[in-house]
Amino acid sequence: MKCPFCGRIEDRVVDSRESKEGEAIRRRRECLSCQRRFTSYERIEEIPYMVVKKDGRREPFDRQKLLHGLMIACEKRPVPVAKLEKAAEEVEMILQEKPDKEITTREVGAYLMDRLKKLDKVAYVRFASVYHQFRAVDEFMSEVRGLLRARERKAAHAQKARGKK
Repeated sequence: MKCPFCGRIEDRVVDSRESKEGEAIRRRRECLSCQRRFTSYERIEEIPYMVVKKDGRREPFDRQKLLHGLMIACEKRPVPVAKLEKAAEEVEMILQEKPDKEITTREVGAYLMDRLKKLDKVAYVRFASVYHQFRAVDEFMSEVRGLLRARERKAAHAQKARGKK
């Protein structure tokens, strides 16, 4: 395993444990060269899951690519990486449960936008702007207005609930 800090391949395993679902083994490693610690995950590679693109092309599902897109949307936002990893893992689990082992980019995008909307509104708008490929400012503003209306409804509902107590 290559050290992400110094690039050397000599390391030792400090700790190994199974993930909660039993789908992976988490290993804490220590580089023998720079003594820094890092984590690796070991997973069983099964049937290649495919993502069906808008133009009909199919490409292998890439969890890291999905996670990278989420991290870009959440750049400089207070969203823990663990929550983004969980969202990526949930998409992968949806794909694993599908009988045909394929998922469309539309399904992936809709699921991720739903998750981001709950996690961070700014990250949601960033992701939506790329996913929907807004061509005009008014399309983008319409999406933002929808978020604002939802926030206002939520605040009004909370205020109404406080008034009943």
